[in-house]
Parts: sequence; structure tokens; C-alpha cells
Amino acid sequence: MSLVLNFWLRVTSLFSGFGEQFRAMNKWQRYSAYGLGVVALYLLPYWPDVPVLGQIVNTPGSQFETVLNDQVVIFVLIALGLNVVVGIAGLLDLGYVGFYAVGAYVTAILTSAHGNLPWLLALPIAVVISMLFGVILGTPTLRLRGDYLAIVTLGFGEIIRLTAKNMDWLGASRGISNIKKPPSMFGLKFGVLDAKPYFYLGLTMVFIVIFILHRLEYSRVGRAWVAIREDEDAAELMGVNTFKFKLWAFTIGAGIGGLAGVHYAGKVGFINPDNFPLQLSILFLAAVVLGGSGNMYGAILGGILVAYMPERLRNFSDKRILVFGIVLVLMMVFRPEGILPKRVGNEHKKRRAKSQEGEVAS
Repeated sequence: MSLVLNFWLRVTSLFSGFGEQFRAMNKWQRYSAYGLGVVALYLLPYWPDVPVLGQIVNTPGSQFETVLNDQVVIFVLIALGLNVVVGIAGLLDLGYVGFYAVGAYVTAILTSAHGNLPWLLALPIAVVISMLFGVILGTPTLRLRGDYLAIVTLGFGEIIRLTAKNMDWLGASRGISNIKKPPSMFGLKFGVLDAKPYFYLGLTMVFIVIFILHRLEYSRVGRAWVAIREDEDAAELMGVNTFKFKLWAFTIGAGIGGLAGVHYAGKVGFINPDNFPLQLSILFLAAVVLGGSGNMYGAILGGILVAYMPERLRNFSDKRILVFGIVLVLMMVFRPEGILPKRVGNEHKKRRAKSQEGEVAS
């Protein structure tokens, strides 16, 4: 156990040292690093072709680019949305899979079952309807806190699944097939066998969501979410409309979950209620907690690990989930705040330094 602890301490110190070096770079050095990182991510499907790297990252028994799109991209999108609700605003949501299902089912209905709309037009409609479901669920329930809110959201996820399973209009247990795929764009053709175009589309969605959430997190809305998470009563006494901002967090998180559902339905072309079990909600929450609740980049890392590691451990056959569970437990023992926790102290120092610079300039 001491060897494991020493190894983990060395790994975390390596990450922290790298972070400090990155923060010490000037603006153009950071932009260059971001650019190289983006290029490397878009080349990710070709990593298994690199001699040494391929042996490390390749997924035995599964096509690597399929794992990237059907698992990793979906989990990253959902972890980003759930991090807004759980990590930043501090609202415990155990039924997030319901919004994921709403986005997928709206896309399926509009493009195959009861409509003939193109996938590109169904995308914004599905996102808006998912956000509307967030408002409908959040309006009567967000006055609850803690375990009571968790139980209500847990029930919401099951209600969505059981409703889809018992309504013929939604395909019942048979599901909905012949869902339209994204149209060809920028030289990418979205077919059945090649998963690379779907990965590029999903990765672009991830970057757009990151940009929007980064702007929100450092705005007045983001500061209100953090205040609510730290102490809701104190935030309300300071004049923050806690209910309104909690509803905003719920709605934005629902929209991102719906976006992931749209992407998933467009890729697989068929959905049924069994695609959205309760276990997915638990895995989504595990991704946020494992990566670092409240840290957007930690949620991304957690989504990658929770989606990728079971596929990478396929050599363990039926025991791969057990091995993955043991890894999660060890992580929570040695790093309970997550792999990349939110560093609140550093943010306060940066804001204080910026304010002091402004005072000196004036």
C-alpha cells in the first residue's frame, strides 16, 4: 500500500509541476500549446498507428475510433453538462440520463418516426426541448436540497425511461430505428462503418461547449453558482436570486445532456429504452467526481477515464468492471477531491492581482 501511495504522490506532484510551468508561460506560448493540443486531439483516431503509442492507447476487441466517439466523446459532453449542475452549482442530480434520453428521443422522433426533418434541423430543436424539460423539472423541485433533490432527479431519469418503454408513440420496447445521420459537411461523410467523421463532429461540439461554459463560469452567473454551492443561505442574504440561478444551471446542464443524446442518436441510428439505464447516471456522476468536481478540465479527464478504461481493460474479460471499480475506489481513497480539483485559492489570487493592476493603472 505504501508503494502505491508513493507512486500516486509522485504522479500528482508531476501534474502540479506541469501545471505551474504552464501557468508561467506567456500568452503566445499558451496559445501555441493550445493549438498543438487541438491538432493532437483531432489526430487521435490515428494514434494506434504510431508504433509505441499504439500499444499503449489501443483498445483490444473494439475499434479505437468507435470507442472514441460512442464512449469517450459522449461521456465528456455529459460530464461537462453535469459538472455545471453538480460541480459548480452544487446540486446533486442522479437522473441526468433522463436529459440524455430526451435529446436522443426528440432527434429520433423528428427525423424518422413522426417527421422527416434533417438531422441538422433536429439538433437545435432537441437541445431546446431538453432545456425545457430542465425548466419543467427544476421549477417545482429546486427548492429542495441535498438528498431530497437527489431522490427527485433519480425518479425523473426512471420516469423518462419507463415512459419511453410503455408508449407505442415512442416505439415502446422496440425502440425507434432509421434515425437520420448528420449531412455530409467539410468533406466528411457520415456513414455506418467509419466512426472518424462522428468523432470529429463530437470533438467540435466539445470545444464549443467548453468555450461557452468557460465564459459562463467567469461571469456573474458563474460567480452566483459558486456562491450557491458554498453557502446557499449566505448567498441569498447577499442578494443572489438563488432559485433563478439554480434553474439556469439545471437548464444549461439539461441542454448539454440533450446535445449528447442528439449526437448519440445520429451515430447509432437506433435507440430503445435499454440504452438509458439508471447505471449510466451513476457513471456520469462518477466521471465528474473522479475528475474533480467543479473543475471543467477535471470533469473532461474523468469522462475520458470512465469511458475509456473499461474498454482498455477488455483483456480482463468479465473481470474488467471489477478491476475498474477497484481503481475508482483507490482513487477516492488517495485523491478524494478528484484528480484535478478546483483550486479556489489560485482563482482568488488571480482576481486580486487583476484588481490591483487595475487600481495601479487608474
